[in-house]
Amino acid sequence: MPDIVVAFFALGVVAGLARSDLKVPKAAYDTLSILLMLTIGFKGGLALHGNLHWRLLPELLAVAALGVLIPLLCYPVARKLLRLNSANSASLAAHYGSVSAGTFAVALAYAQSRQLEIAPQTTLYLVLLELPAIIVAIYLYKTLSGQDTGSKAAVWHEALTSRGVVLLTGGVLIGYFYGPEQAAPVSDLFITAFKGLLALFLLEMGLCTAKALTPVPWWRWPVMLFALLAPLVLAGIGMVAAWLLGLPQGSALILVALVASASYIAAPAAIAAAIKEADIGLAMLAALAVTFPFNVVVGIPLYARWVIGG
Repeated sequence: MPDIVVAFFALGVVAGLARSDLKVPKAAYDTLSILLMLTIGFKGGLALHGNLHWRLLPELLAVAALGVLIPLLCYPVARKLLRLNSANSASLAAHYGSVSAGTFAVALAYAQSRQLEIAPQTTLYLVLLELPAIIVAIYLYKTLSGQDTGSKAAVWHEALTSRGVVLLTGGVLIGYFYGPEQAAPVSDLFITAFKGLLALFLLEMGLCTAKALTPVPWWRWPVMLFALLAPLVLAGIGMVAAWLLGLPQGSALILVALVASASYIAAPAAIAAAIKEADIGLAMLAALAVTFPFNVVVGIPLYARWVIGG
C-alpha cells in the first residue's frame, strides 16, 4: 500500500475528474501551504540545532550547484527538442530546475515512515535548490533573447522574498536558534500536525491536477512526454550527486526526489513577473499535472528502491 497521504491525492484526482463540487477554498489552501512550508523549515531548523558545522559547506554548495546545472540542461532540450520559444523554454527550465515543496514533504514522510536516516541539514536542500534555478533561467532568457537583464537587485529581491523562501528560511532559523527545548510550546503542534497538513494539501493538489487534465490537452503531448521522462533522467543526476556526497539513505532519497521534481509555487510567481511572454499554464501543465503525480505515486517508491538497493 502507498503512504496514506498519497490516498488523499488520489481522492482529489478522482473527485476532480468526476466533476464533484468538492473544493478547497483559496484561503484554506493558502493557509495550508503556509503551514506546510513553515513546518518543513521549522522541523529542519530543530534538527540542525547544535549540528551545523563548516564541514557541511562543500555538501551544501554542491546541492546549490545542481540548481544551476539543471536549468542549463533543460533549456536546450525545451528549445531544440520540444521546439518551444525562448520564453517558454526558460520558463520550463526554471520550473524543473527549481523544486517542489509538496514532493519534498511526501519524500520526507516516506523516508520517516521507513526509518531511513536523514541528516539534519537535509531541509536546507529545499532552499538551496529553489533559488539558483529561477535566477539562472531568468538571466538565460534575458541574455539569449538580447533583452536587458534589468536590475540584478530586482531579480534577487523577487526570488529571495517569495513566500516559499521566506517561510522555509524563517522556519529553519527559528527552529535552529530556539532548539527543541525552547521551541517545545509550539513544536508539538507543528510536528504532530505535519502529516495531516500534508494530506489536506495533497487533496487540493489532486483537484488541481484533475482540473489541468480536463480535458486532456493531447496537442501538448511533447511537453507532457517531457514531464513524464524528465523526472527519471533528473533522478539519475540526483542519484549520482547523492552517491558522490555519501549521503545517508533518507537524505539521498529526498535529494533525488527534489532533483526529479518541478516547482509549482515559487517558480510560477517569479517567472510570471520576470518573463511576461512565458505561458505559465504550459509549465504548470507539465509540473503539476504530470510530474508531480508521477513522483508522488510512482517516482518516490521507485527512487527509494534505487537508493536502498544501491
